[in-house]
Amino acid sequence: SWLGLWRRWSVGSPSPCSIPSGLNVCVSGSATSCEECLLLHPSCAWCAQEDFGRSRTFTSRCDFMSNLQKRGCESRFIENPVSFTSVLTNRPLSLKGSVASHDDVVQIMPQRISLSLRPGDQTWFNLQVRQVEDYPVDLYYLMDLSLSMKDDLDTIRNLGTKLALEMGKLTSNFRLGFGSFVDKNVSPFSYTAPKYQENPCSGYKPFPNCIPTFGFRHLLSLTDEVDRFNQEVQKQIVSRNRDAPEGGFDAILQAAVCKEEIGWRKDAYHLLVFASDDGAHLALDGRLGGIVQPHDGRCHLDEKNEYSASAQMDYPSLGLVGEKLAENNIFLIFAVTKRHYILYKNLTALIPGTTVEILDQDSKNVIQLIVNAYNNIRSKVELSVWDHPEDLSLSFSATCQDGKPLPGLRKCADLKIGDTVSFNVSVEARSCPPRGADHTFTIKPVGFKDRLEVEVNYRCDCGCSRTAQSNSSICSSVGMYHCGTCRCEPGYLGARCECQEGDSSSYLSACREAEGKQVCSGRGECSCNQCVCYESEFGKIYGGFCECDDFSCARHKGVLCSGHGECHCGECKCYAGFVGDNCNCSTDTASCLSDAGQMCSGRGSCVCGRCQCSEPGAFGDTCEKCPTCPDACGTKRECIECRLFNSGRLADNQTCQRLCKDQVLTVETLNTDDPGAVLCLFKTDNDCVMKFTYSEHASGRSVLTALKEPECGGGPDALMVLLAVVGSILLVGVVLLAAWKLVITVHDRREFARFQSARSRARYEMASNPLYKQPVSTHLVETDFSPFGKSYNGDVH
Repeated sequence: SWLGLWRRWSVGSPSPCSIPSGLNVCVSGSATSCEECLLLHPSCAWCAQEDFGRSRTFTSRCDFMSNLQKRGCESRFIENPVSFTSVLTNRPLSLKGSVASHDDVVQIMPQRISLSLRPGDQTWFNLQVRQVEDYPVDLYYLMDLSLSMKDDLDTIRNLGTKLALEMGKLTSNFRLGFGSFVDKNVSPFSYTAPKYQENPCSGYKPFPNCIPTFGFRHLLSLTDEVDRFNQEVQKQIVSRNRDAPEGGFDAILQAAVCKEEIGWRKDAYHLLVFASDDGAHLALDGRLGGIVQPHDGRCHLDEKNEYSASAQMDYPSLGLVGEKLAENNIFLIFAVTKRHYILYKNLTALIPGTTVEILDQDSKNVIQLIVNAYNNIRSKVELSVWDHPEDLSLSFSATCQDGKPLPGLRKCADLKIGDTVSFNVSVEARSCPPRGADHTFTIKPVGFKDRLEVEVNYRCDCGCSRTAQSNSSICSSVGMYHCGTCRCEPGYLGARCECQEGDSSSYLSACREAEGKQVCSGRGECSCNQCVCYESEFGKIYGGFCECDDFSCARHKGVLCSGHGECHCGECKCYAGFVGDNCNCSTDTASCLSDAGQMCSGRGSCVCGRCQCSEPGAFGDTCEKCPTCPDACGTKRECIECRLFNSGRLADNQTCQRLCKDQVLTVETLNTDDPGAVLCLFKTDNDCVMKFTYSEHASGRSVLTALKEPECGGGPDALMVLLAVVGSILLVGVVLLAAWKLVITVHDRREFARFQSARSRARYEMASNPLYKQPVSTHLVETDFSPFGKSYNGDVH
């Protein structure tokens, strides 16, 4: 059948435990009885056969099952219980919430199972969860009516009609209620002078009239008549208190526990919207006004539906508020102003099932805020465990929409209504409770009425115990024969109670682990061929030769095996979920997952449940902060796109809100002088440039400061470009001409200087000039008619 197939798929079937390597924990343990043997390790088995080991001295009846069989123990005498799971109630999941009887709506499967657990033996089971469509919704609007909320009160006077219209798109069965709060009418929280009792605003010029201060007032039970909500809101007048914090947690607790007065339906989502513009008082603040009685967590509405214990009980603690909200399946939505967002955001980590949204100063966005918060709540499933027995170890593995198992995780996000997710839960009992003390616990999704009831039965007793024989002849008539061994009466010792205390024995070698070793390891006495170990103030000494104890193991910060394991003969045996020599290293990786689902944001590794960042500059619990990382701008760009322009990969509102929790500021001019800020730029779809800076605030919050609008440059002016080109050409030509003229001028001047220098050095005279010739020449002529012989006449020209 379908049910049978589902059972075989979803329930852990018993299987033989893996035999541990190294030291045989069964033989070396302290087991002297069947029950003690079963507690040593899930692989240990006990042989109850009477004649087992008769041929050998000190044969341990506690050993691995295979070893016992090899040594002659018949299977019918072996005690070796295993853990298993049985499904008791398993109704199929529903598809819609709009059915005739809401008791028939099922959102978790199975609904009831039984676990039979042997200590140390792990078993597992599967459960499925589905957020059904069109599920009824109860919404109680809890409003701060202090004086600073006057403009908000004016805004929501017709809230009921508009909210019912929007919620009608999500569910066909919607009811609305209304309540208000201010603070305790006790000094110093409020004005208590007689003149302020009827009118706390007396003498306050901006708003001289208001109603007396009150703690919490239930005004309208949950109803589908939205006009009644509008009428009730329109009747309201603000009040006034003295200090800034309000008494909001008094009101939250009363709205949660006064189920009949508020009108919470059993089969509906319960949404409690808390609207305020200031902080809230917490436990112990009441002592300032002389109120010392702690809150009792009960309903205290009088006949006027007002909180009657406001002046008698202190403000509730966060733990008490979280407990009552979870107990009554209520999702708390903090709708607060931006100034107090961080304060309430920190509270969500301490109160399961809470979300926080930013409320405009005049509450104009309250409808969209509620719708967003509702969609956020319906987009995730988180398991919680109630009445968890201390001796049980639970570990979870979630399989969400992508079909990949996520070890150590018990929640899924980014779901659509109608999606089905599954969780694998492994269970291990660490010890046995007192006899007959069976336990139950509950697993339920946060805010759901549906739950899985788990019954736990412990397999700590041996079947052979039912046939125990007192004063058995096997035990020399002075002991009880129990599961193959004798439990001797006081004063008798030995495997068959054959020895009396004080008898001496010459066979001390039987009490030595090896030749040359001390008798009983120096930590016991040899009596009747067996070691009787000493008692120790530090723990238990055990073993066939008193060689083991349960206190000589590694410690972490002074705690044996870090408190996450048990010491067996010098070695820590860690509980499920812990490893290491001293069991101080957790294998749970849930704390290392970033909001985006990445292990250590992809910038480190998860070691012992904590991220070790390997990327230079990365820090934070999940290495999510890294202004200097190469991908820092790219990562934050997507948040800028979806937060400011509703575009990009994360444009889906729920995804943007979940992944982009940084504070985003917009400015006209971007300051880039901050040394701790990284300047980022990216090109938008319309070719504009968007600039923003990314920095880490001292409070640990990431801050993105962006321009209100991207920078978009205009198109080029053709005329200006032409003029610029022509002007550049002319300028270059003029510069070249000037340079050429300068070179020619310098060259001419140098030549002229050289000519002048040569001219000044020339000092020639007419006679000495070799190129000059006289204009007159002289010639000599020889004649013969002279009586004295030859004669010469000179002819001058």
